[in-house]
Amino acid sequence: MQKIIAIANQKGGVGKTTTCVNLASYLALMGKKVLAVDIDPQGNCSSGFGIDKSKVKYSTYSVLSGEVDVKTAVQPTCVKNLDILPSNIDLAGAEVELVGVEDREKVLKKVLAPVRNVYDYILIDCPPSLALLTVNALTAASSILIPIQGEYYALEGLSQLMNTIKLAKKFLNPQLEVEGVVLTMYDNRSRLVQNVTEEIYKFFGKKVFSTKIPRNIRLGEAPSYGLPVMLFEPKCVGSIAYKALAEEFLTRNGEKFDKITDVRVLKRKI
Repeated sequence: MQKIIAIANQKGGVGKTTTCVNLASYLALMGKKVLAVDIDPQGNCSSGFGIDKSKVKYSTYSVLSGEVDVKTAVQPTCVKNLDILPSNIDLAGAEVELVGVEDREKVLKKVLAPVRNVYDYILIDCPPSLALLTVNALTAASSILIPIQGEYYALEGLSQLMNTIKLAKKFLNPQLEVEGVVLTMYDNRSRLVQNVTEEIYKFFGKKVFSTKIPRNIRLGEAPSYGLPVMLFEPKCVGSIAYKALAEEFLTRNGEKFDKITDVRVLKRKI
């Protein structure tokens, strides 16, 4: 299966990048060929794989601006079967530059076309906004995966996000679907979190993944070492949760996958 998934939510700090890094890593662990696309100027997805953003020669910006093709800019990560199109602060000016471009909402779709069939899954880490870069991701994607923090503020802006998805589907990408909703930073001891979760289930129904990502200090520490959590601390609850999410994700997509217990075989020297 070739599928492009935009991981998006205009609210910051809900676990978009953490989900992109760790879901992509576990999909690769399970035998899938994966590309992570970092379209956030902060470049946190890139640094999450140990990439020095200041030393990136060709980035997402280089590709969107037409400087190089996507195959030139893609580079390997520390995880076997997993490549990345890295980002850095250069991308901050892209939205302004894209305004004057014909079919500006479709630029990312066009530049990803040469590698669409090279990978089983392409995961796009979106910035925390619904501006032009995110709209490009929604235009290029087969589906959108929405991480939502299990707190009251997570519900704010949800209708705006769904309206943006509706408009993107109507005018730009008729095939766009909601892949699912992932509850992140989840603490089931909180009555408030339980109430919010109930509201999210009412809103999205079966689209909500049964796997919930708990609050876990190791998930927060792993990026500072430039590693996905499965290579940093494979036995922590955060790592176990993302493994379960990847399995649920592949099962929903009707995919068979490898069950590998030793994650060390997936580490790649770069």
